[in-house]
Amino acid sequence: MDENIVWHNYAITKTQRSEHKSHKPAILWFTGFSGSGKSTVANALESALNQQGIHTYLLDGDNVRHGLCKDLGFSDEDRIENIRRVGETAKLMVDAGILVLTAFISPFRAERDMVRNLVDDGEFIEVFLDTPLDVCESRDPKGLYKKARAGEIKHFTGIDSDYQIPNSPEITLDTSKNTLDRSVQELIAYLKQQQIIKG
Repeated sequence: MDENIVWHNYAITKTQRSEHKSHKPAILWFTGFSGSGKSTVANALESALNQQGIHTYLLDGDNVRHGLCKDLGFSDEDRIENIRRVGETAKLMVDAGILVLTAFISPFRAERDMVRNLVDDGEFIEVFLDTPLDVCESRDPKGLYKKARAGEIKHFTGIDSDYQIPNSPEITLDTSKNTLDRSVQELIAYLKQQQIIKG
């Protein structure tokens, strides 16, 4: 880093910002195969939290690639940089006192751990969508698996690119077994148990 770049401490702290809200800040990091239900569950959870007056923001993989990460492709190096940028953005939002939801395949453990290490203990909640690959492929909402099988998309997670299963996620959901409502209720119950939102 350039020696002329100096970190400036702010007059207002994360704790002071959080005091204006009815909840604690955190990152809910949804990870899993394409089609596992990350965006669907994250959107439904955000809607439920919004109804409770919780200040949230959802960072979705496709949306971020329209702006913040539009210069990146899908090589391993670009995927790593994509997650680094998202992690730094989520960290800023946590500092602002927001409950951040993210929906990214984020296939590599090291990058998910990198984001975990950006925030304080208890502020990173890894939500593993453990939906079987064959179920995800049968859904194929964007037609991506079909293209990957045909060789039209390279480096596609689960087909010709690896997905590293989380070692110890805070929450595991299988949307081939769980209804959407049950998944949302399990997530809300966890947030209450951890006192991130009020019980």
